[in-house]
Amino acid sequence: MSFFKLKASLITGILALSAMQPSFASTEVHPSFDIHSYTQQAQSNYPDLNWVSVTDIKQSLPNHPINIGLDIDDTMLFSSPVFYYGQQKYSPGSNDYLNNQDFWNEASTGLDRFSIPKKSAVALVTMHLQHGDTVYFVTGRNAVTKGHETVTDTIRSIFPKQYRAQIQPVIFANGLEKETQLKQAKIQLFYGDADQDITSAQHIGIEGIRFLRGAQTTNIPMPHAGKFGEKVLENSNY
Repeated sequence: MSFFKLKASLITGILALSAMQPSFASTEVHPSFDIHSYTQQAQSNYPDLNWVSVTDIKQSLPNHPINIGLDIDDTMLFSSPVFYYGQQKYSPGSNDYLNNQDFWNEASTGLDRFSIPKKSAVALVTMHLQHGDTVYFVTGRNAVTKGHETVTDTIRSIFPKQYRAQIQPVIFANGLEKETQLKQAKIQLFYGDADQDITSAQHIGIEGIRFLRGAQTTNIPMPHAGKFGEKVLENSNY
């Protein structure tokens, strides 16, 4: 076979193989994906949960402003990058870093620039701010003992300037139970992802509404949403 016939044969073969392969030229990813429909389908798998929307909550509020509270980690912020970093630096392979004050100092003095605001929380807090409510963020994180906490400014920066004064400085509970802090701030409605967020609210006679954790959270095992009969905010894993 001549060189030119061999070259032509190879080209023909390559073209034939190319025609058999799937095309990856398009960068469009699942153009028909509808997150609302997906969420509705996911929620239909848990019909016993008391799902509630931001609109539902808005309609249930009194005509006057109130004090509301939110947890931070896995509620307002997807902050797993902060905790993953802390584990890798201070106690690879274990959760001992959570008992290390150096981690907490570092976590709350700048690392939240790597945290991602949850869209569901932004929508919820925006609604409350527009309602005139005062917003408190009550976190189980240990308070900073060295340096200046930046979590408050990080969260305030998420929202328009005209509302930032309604967002109070972050309250550090130094643990999971938050009953004392909720009482002191006279919070009337509290949101959180952890069981202790819900029970802390219920123990002082206010409503606790559950946020779902995102699937990629490092905060596992996942809690059982709805186990205390609480409402669960739809789309709150995003």
